[in-house]
Formats: sequence, C-alpha cells, structure tokens
Amino acid sequence: MSASQILLSMSCIALARSSSIFSSSFGSIANRRMIMPQMASTTMTMQQQRQQIHGSSCSGAFIVPSSRHRQTIAGGGRSVRRSFAANVRLSIQTNHDATSTTTTTTANQSNSSWDNNSNSKCTSQSEFMLRDTVLVTDQNDNILSSATKKSSHEFSPSQPHGILHRAFSVFLLDSSTNELLLQKRASSKITFPNVWTNTCCSHPLHGMDPSEVDDHNGIVDGQSQQNASINVAGVKNAAVRKLEHELGIPRGELGVEEFKFLTRVQYWAADTVTHGEDSPWGEHEIDYILFITIPSKEKLTLQPHPEEVDETRWVSQSQLLEMFDDASLLFSPWFRIIAQRWLMVDKNSHDNAGIGNNEKDESTVGGWWDDLDRTMNTDDFCDYNTIHRFDPTSEHMGGAGSAGPLFDGPM
Repeated sequence: MSASQILLSMSCIALARSSSIFSSSFGSIANRRMIMPQMASTTMTMQQQRQQIHGSSCSGAFIVPSSRHRQTIAGGGRSVRRSFAANVRLSIQTNHDATSTTTTTTANQSNSSWDNNSNSKCTSQSEFMLRDTVLVTDQNDNILSSATKKSSHEFSPSQPHGILHRAFSVFLLDSSTNELLLQKRASSKITFPNVWTNTCCSHPLHGMDPSEVDDHNGIVDGQSQQNASINVAGVKNAAVRKLEHELGIPRGELGVEEFKFLTRVQYWAADTVTHGEDSPWGEHEIDYILFITIPSKEKLTLQPHPEEVDETRWVSQSQLLEMFDDASLLFSPWFRIIAQRWLMVDKNSHDNAGIGNNEKDESTVGGWWDDLDRTMNTDDFCDYNTIHRFDPTSEHMGGAGSAGPLFDGPM
C-alpha cells in the first residue's frame, strides 16, 4: 500500500469516527422521544424523501422532536400571543381580508433540482451543522471570528446562551393580496423543528461566492441609511441562496436589489420546547430583517425542500392572528418577537410603537405589514443604527446552561 493510500485510509477512519461521535451526541435526545402516530407517519415520508434526494450512501443524525413539541406550550408565551392577537385584530380592516384565502403547500415531493454550493449533494442536517461556518460577532455586530453552526448553537454551562452570530429573516409578501408567506420548519431540523415562522430564516456564511460577509463598521458609526441599505449585499446574497435551498425559488426570480433592509434584532432562545428543559441547543443571533414584495404569488416558483420545510402557507393578517390563537401551533421565538413588536402593531399600546427615526413620533406608529408601499419605498421604518435586544418568553429560558435574562427579562 502506498503512502497516499495509507493517508487516505486514515482520513476516512477519522471522518467515520467524527460522524459517529456527532450522531451519538443526539442519542440521549432521540432516546427520550415519544413519537405520536401522526408524527411517525411524517417521519417515514421524510426518510423516503431524503433517500430519493441524497441516495442511500448518505447518513447523518435524523432527529425527531419529542411528543412535548406537539403539546400546548405552558407559561407566559401563549397568554402573550392571545393578548396581542386580541388587541391587534381590532386595528385590522376586515374588508381587505374578506377576499383573502389561505394558500397552503406541503413539501410532499422531492426537489430534484436542489443544490447548495457550500456543501456536496450528500448532506443531512447534522452535516450542515458541522460544515457551515457562521459569522461570530460582538454585541455591536462587529465580526470577530467564525464557528461551525453546531458549536454556535450549543447551549452549555460554559456558554449558556450559545455563541452570538449573524443571521437574517426574510419576509416575502404578495403586494396584490397583502399576504405573507410562512413556512413550517421541517420535523428533521435539529433546532426548532415543527414551528411556524416567517418566509426564510438562516445565516450568512464564510467562504461563499458571491460573498455573504458584510463590514458594518459604517452602520454602527452612523453611516447614511441609503449607503447602509446598499452595504448589506452579503446578507442579501445569503437570503437569495437560502430561498432557493429551502423553498426552491430560483435565484433569478428575486434580485438582491429588491430586498429592503429594515433593522437588526438581537435575541436568544433555548430550544427547551423540543429538547426539554436541559436542551443542548438554542439560538443567539443578531438578526437582519429583510422585506421583499412580489406582484403576485401566482408567478412565484415555490418548491419546498422536504429536509428544510414541511409546509408553506400564504396568510393575511387576520389569518396569522388566528394561527397565533391556536394553542396547537408552535412559532419560532424570533418570529413571535418581530410580529408582536413591529409586524402588526397594536396601535393602542405605546410599547409597540413602530420603529423609525423617531420612535415616539405618531407618524411612525404602525406595523411594517400595515403599509407595504411605505415600508418598501420610504425609510420611515428603517433603523440601521440600533440593534434592538430582547430576551425570549419564559418557555425558552434555561437549557443545558440554565440561561437567564440578558437584557430586560422575558418579552
């Protein structure tokens, strides 16, 4: 055997051991789960789809959430949602929603055209966690280093809130019907599976082409809003990439220049609803909020990837509020924060005044979704100099590191 063959054999053995160790780290969680009959059926379908996409040679940890994830969330989160929904519903003009209908798509077939230039085609959720390198930042969003997606999302005694890193949240809306596209995160996701959330949520990564790394010293120092919006091209490139990856929207359909950057939000949340009170997983991000509108959803290519998305749904404001009222549904903590603070603002609450250049100015009170033309074509709701910081609701406190409030306590 030649020296090169020996080295190749040793590399394969090391990789196999690494994959085994990573998969076993989920073992205690997987062993605790109780799969309801309906979830078991969903899991079987997802396994079949993954084999169709990746082939039988691909392997990785396939995590199914515990039955607790299907149960009603206890604590302050549910009561907050109901109070918010009840108040905001009074502010919505029902005549606009009268012609709206909910459009739902399930990811029940594989997307054979899916690809991702950060990974080989043989991928699983655990492989993404090991390979993708996120942008680690300080509290002011200055890039410090990189970390794997796995290490940045680990909650432990040594890092109870995980590692702060950059992220983005896309809100895609149909301007003809004023409907927002939601997705339900796949049951195979390691963090926050089975939750409803905004159109697309992910991370800009190191080493991508085109680049997804933005230098934001100018924004932190108070650079002009026009230049700041242009300078987030890296985050927008990441959004285009992930919209294709998760939802099958071809890159040419949504241009980078069409995204409107509104503001940044720092939040954290332990995934205790999925993995229990000692959850080893969670999120801690500085999240870039991106809005984009299309003339009609009928012209949008939508092919959800079953490893990423279980279901999509176009909803009006009133329909989203009804979903918030449904105790059987779960929502991502970041989407809940954004929706309750800015998306559909309760005009009777001074705490929920819309952000902008002057938060107390009555002209800025309102939600980003309430006036899409104003949101997309003016800077009234833009705030590039502030990073808005929030703790999660009580059900997302804790985790393996017993994480407590960082800012002002639960939302």
